[in-house]
Amino acid sequence: MTTIKIKGMSCRHCVMAVTKALSGIDGIKDVQVDLEKGEAAFTEEKSIDRALIRERIVKAGFDVAG
Repeated sequence: MTTIKIKGMSCRHCVMAVTKALSGIDGIKDVQVDLEKGEAAFTEEKSIDRALIRERIVKAGFDVAG
């Protein structure tokens, strides 16, 4: 499982937006977003370009930390 830190989440709507953004990427499944920890965990069925993940998170209105 891959875990990334996400900045800017403050509510359940944020969690749903990040979940939807990551779930929409081909090859990502089992997305679990933790609001309190400010991170998202997911399984990669194939290698996913980190730039694509960052782009989708930013498009949803958040930022990837680190």
